[in-house]
Amino acid sequence: MALIKSANVALGTALEHFTLEDPFGKQFSSQELFGKGGFLIAVMCNHCPYSNAIWKRLEAVAQFAQKLDISTVAINPNIHPNYPEDSPSHMIDKIKEMEIEFPYLIDEKQEVVKSLGAVCTPDIFLFDGAQKLYYHGRIDDNWRDEQSVKEEELREAVMSLFSKQESPKIQHPSQGCSIKWENTVMG
Repeated sequence: MALIKSANVALGTALEHFTLEDPFGKQFSSQELFGKGGFLIAVMCNHCPYSNAIWKRLEAVAQFAQKLDISTVAINPNIHPNYPEDSPSHMIDKIKEMEIEFPYLIDEKQEVVKSLGAVCTPDIFLFDGAQKLYYHGRIDDNWRDEQSVKEEELREAVMSLFSKQESPKIQHPSQGCSIKWENTVMG
């Protein structure tokens, strides 16, 4: 799996609202999901080792953020016939396995992730209460080993947002597997 880094997306970029379904067929609107304090979007999938390494940490940050009126959603753009492990049925397995309490949505047409500027899984976007991009970066400084984490950058960004501070000056890109675009061919 080739490691790539998230693209540079300008802070202050407005969220393009969307409606997506979860693997159970329930529709979710970003406008309805958006918390009073902000909105955390994590572009994730089932098979990527980089995503799998942070699911539990993402859930912990999401629970913390929820207490601050910042809601969370994960979006899977890898609905692709060549990657059956990312299928909606396997998303249900992932929800159960990782005890995911926030919506995990299907972006089958990949329009939402394109509007965000996402290029990899995981790719993390935190929007402020004005629906502008506040943080785009990694969850912390060690995706591989939770015990070795020294900087919890996403949690710190959530705290800064809640405290009405400016966006963090340094935002390290997320890194992971490339999104499996519709025209992706296994090689």
